Amino acid sequence: MSVAEALLVEYDREMATTRRVLERVPMHLASWRPHEKSMTLGRLASHLAEIPEWGVHGCARDGIDVAPPGAPSPQRVTYGSLEELLGVFDGHVTTARAAIAGTPDAAFTHPWSLKRAGAVVLTMPRLDVVRIWVLNHAIHHRGQLSVYLRLHDVPLPGIYGPSADGR
Repeated sequence: MSVAEALLVEYDREMATTRRVLERVPMHLASWRPHEKSMTLGRLASHLAEIPEWGVHGCARDGIDVAPPGAPSPQRVTYGSLEELLGVFDGHVTTARAAIAGTPDAAFTHPWSLKRAGAVVLTMPRLDVVRIWVLNHAIHHRGQLSVYLRLHDVPLPGIYGPSADGR
């Protein structure tokens, strides 16, 4: 089994689970936040929908600069409807899956760098980008989103087994 094939087993499972959670997002509560320092529900859901794109960044590029010198500051988007949110997520899941599937084993050991304003923040193997910045990052924010939804009595799907909502 190749590295990509092994990753895709986990990737497919986690992305399917993440989609089931995103499907529950009540967009009419997009501006709600549990604390002033927390992301809004809509921004958190939007961020979670964008995370799979890092699979493309990690597999198809040598790095990314999240604030390139001389470029405008990145804009944080909150999608306006559940259909738009799920469409963005589905698109990123598909393109990242193709990037992961098309990455040869040896390329997963190549260094990848995260930069900010041209300065290297960190360097890691591409495999770690997929594991940390795609899978673990999505799992982390999916957990946060689950708490946000629970605070609004939104029934949650099972994630690693049945939920307290029997789903």
